[in-house]
Amino acid sequence: MGYQEQTIEGRNAVIEAYRSGKPIDKIYIQDGCQDGPVMTIRREARKHDTLIKYVDRERLDQMSETGRHQGVIAVAGAYEYAQLEDILAAAEAKGESPFLILLDNIEDPHNLGAIIRTANLAGAHGVVIPKNRAVGLTATVARTSAGALNYTPVARVTNLAKTIEDLKKKGIWFVCADMGGTRMYDLDLKGPIGLVIGSEGEGVGRLVREKCDMTAAIPMKGDIDSLNASVAAGVLAYEIVRQRYA
Repeated sequence: MGYQEQTIEGRNAVIEAYRSGKPIDKIYIQDGCQDGPVMTIRREARKHDTLIKYVDRERLDQMSETGRHQGVIAVAGAYEYAQLEDILAAAEAKGESPFLILLDNIEDPHNLGAIIRTANLAGAHGVVIPKNRAVGLTATVARTSAGALNYTPVARVTNLAKTIEDLKKKGIWFVCADMGGTRMYDLDLKGPIGLVIGSEGEGVGRLVREKCDMTAAIPMKGDIDSLNASVAAGVLAYEIVRQRYA
């Protein structure tokens, strides 16, 4: 998975980049620009945790490669998404049963980055995220992953439930994190497996949860009722690691 830095110039171009899910590291906006498209860009930047820098027009002119920046230049880090087939092929090449982590409703880039880091350390062969209602591979995700994004492939799919159906035909079993599920220590989590994690608030969506073969609950004794998504992913991932080594 490689990293390239590129600039995107022009208001509509930057808005379209956000809508397409392109990871944007920072945005330079000309001081005083307050029109509708610029306000839209600012909203998207805040939503995606993008750094905004306000500069004078001379600075933008110096940065511009086209001379048509319209008061806005974005710097994007282009991270390549992997193909699911390539992730499975890599597991086969290592002689290992596939171990995937699938994420549903994860919109916080810090959570995604932390989960990618955990996936790498736990020996997962890849992470799978949906295209909609989920954060993509932003610069914040890359920073939070502490370099793991360079080694752990991330595939992006249109329909997570359909992807699970397709992978089940390849012999992969799926376990979904759910507070109402079976205690994780009582489940057989060995062999080809996909671990499905949802957001801290909503959890895994109903359609995705219904496609899973098992639901796993993490034993908790505290006074609050849920773990952060990345922590839950870590706890369950390492129960899978424990059982693989047992």
